Amino acid sequence: MTVFSDSHVHLADPAFADEADAVIQRARAEGARALVCIGESAATALRARRLAERHAGFVFFTAGVHPHDAAGWDDATDAPAIRDAVAHGAVAVGECGLDTHYDHSPRAQQRYALDAQLALAEELHKPIVLHTREAEADTAEFLKRADAVRVRGVLHCYTGSVTLAEAALSVGWFVSFSGIITFRSWTDEALLRLVPNDRLLVESDAPYLAPVPHRGKRNESAFVRLTLARLADVRGQNVDELGWQTLRNTKELFDLPDAVLAAAPTSTSLTHS
Repeated sequence: MTVFSDSHVHLADPAFADEADAVIQRARAEGARALVCIGESAATALRARRLAERHAGFVFFTAGVHPHDAAGWDDATDAPAIRDAVAHGAVAVGECGLDTHYDHSPRAQQRYALDAQLALAEELHKPIVLHTREAEADTAEFLKRADAVRVRGVLHCYTGSVTLAEAALSVGWFVSFSGIITFRSWTDEALLRLVPNDRLLVESDAPYLAPVPHRGKRNESAFVRLTLARLADVRGQNVDELGWQTLRNTKELFDLPDAVLAAAPTSTSLTHS
């Protein structure tokens, strides 16, 4: 069985309602060793925390404010909520970031909320889960600021340019791919080969972006193995070895317990570097 991790899943989303526990069990049955449940608001972070407590050692959670909601960022309430979440086990700050495709929040407020969360990541010694869409110049500048304060993170569900990916990799960040890479419309195989083994992550971004052949349906963590298989094929790598590698990377970025790597091979014959 191919072992994998889901580095970004919205298990606290209403789309899962009372099914989250069943979704978690299906992921485990398919080979998942760790799920990182995203808290993109104070409310979802609290629900994510409860799931992580119920599935301790398998589900982990984050806390942040999504760029779509950045207009509502409040220093007096959001920053303390993130601090409290980290005190109760949150492994990262985010999902936060910049999105000028939808512009649900004014761009200046997106930048303000993101910089506030960068300050929290620095203070709390946590990585950042970064959403970026059609905001490459601002994201590149943000990566420089993050590097200056030694905060690492991940460009999640990445569909951007090679240039921005290289900028992230140059400052020690990770790049994560979702089920989008299985779509017929995906043509940038060079980008999939660009990311070194030790900076590569995979994710579901569930309930969104289900990979082929589930496209159009509600996504879930169990389907990450399909994304992983596509990634291994493009990169010319063994899917089982790549699964272990991305699991190790998830553990490293989020500082997960050693137990998630139980029975992991001590070395691999991965061909991509």
